[in-house]
Amino acid sequence: MNAQTGPRRPATAFALLAAAALTASCSGGPASPPPDAPDATIVATPQAPTVAIKPAEGTSKVHPDKKVVVSAAGGALENVTVEADGEQVTGTFNGDKTRWISKTPLKPSTRYNVSATAGATTATSTFTTAKPERALQVADVTPNAKGETLGVGAPIIVTFNQPVTNKATIERALEVEAEKPVQGAWRWINDKVVIYRTAKYWPAHQKVTFNADITGIKGGKGLYGVKDYTANLKIGAKQISKVDVAKHMMYVYKDGKRVQTMRISAGKGNTREYTTTSGVHLTMERGNPVRMISPGREKDDPEYYDVMINHAVRISNSGEYVHAKDNVWAQGRTNVSHGCINARPDQAKWFYDHMQRGDVVEITGTNRELEWNNGWGYWQMSFSQWKKGSALKTVKKK
Repeated sequence: MNAQTGPRRPATAFALLAAAALTASCSGGPASPPPDAPDATIVATPQAPTVAIKPAEGTSKVHPDKKVVVSAAGGALENVTVEADGEQVTGTFNGDKTRWISKTPLKPSTRYNVSATAGATTATSTFTTAKPERALQVADVTPNAKGETLGVGAPIIVTFNQPVTNKATIERALEVEAEKPVQGAWRWINDKVVIYRTAKYWPAHQKVTFNADITGIKGGKGLYGVKDYTANLKIGAKQISKVDVAKHMMYVYKDGKRVQTMRISAGKGNTREYTTTSGVHLTMERGNPVRMISPGREKDDPEYYDVMINHAVRISNSGEYVHAKDNVWAQGRTNVSHGCINARPDQAKWFYDHMQRGDVVEITGTNRELEWNNGWGYWQMSFSQWKKGSALKTVKKK
């Protein structure tokens, strides 16, 4: 049986039709995903970190002891700068560097600029500190004359221009640094005066630096430090003079070697007033001549005197000096003075020429003790008692 078939279409024509259909489908809108296709992932742009600064922009009358605090959220701080007049304030970051806090106090009456960056974020702030009601400064440091060389017993006497009530805060800002460190402590004599004394004599031949870093430190209500102070001190030879009133002799030692032997005459001792004080004295000042007037006596009093004395070195505030007197008949034999130590003029001049403020003069042989606050009699007090005058609980080696 023969079956008749229709005409056949060429295969190439079918392929072209299929390709045309496919091309039309791709050139239209996006094809719908299959029903079981997963959802598409959306990538969000990360937000920049935020930075906050305290004190904020434009803040005025900021207390100098206030901290500058910079904090970041959403990222770490990379850089923080706090400056005024070309000087930068130091500070510390926390562990993850999201917080920075200033360490040093601010200067009063000063404009500060703060800049901080965290990632793509930069923040700034400008603020001003308050003018203190009272300005605290170091008014004087003694002994501290220009070019002066000091003895091994020398104190550091610091006098402020204003009474200090926050003594511990101010004392922490006082630093004594020695080339040959030795233990020492501050003692407050009153609200304006604080004195540094070592536990033992300073080691000889060295430099000592005193710093009062009090700028911005609160010394009391409305009282802030406005200026730092530095004193560079020089400790010279270890000069110790030993005076035996009973034997009428004085021996001077320099760095352990005896360099002078002097016959002397001391206070006659018939009254307390005319009794030379025993104890550890320090040389305080010198004059040539020095006018000496009997205290509290009228001119018609047999004990009245008003004389000019050569080559006089003060060793207490109660009128005691080592000085020259042409009194050779008494020197080395008997005590006839009003309380001073007098020596042969040439030897007294030698002592005068070689003295350093803070040299030690140890006097023995009388029944009158030098008071610790009579001149620079600070070594009359034990160190354990001395450091009780500190406003701090612990005393460190400087």
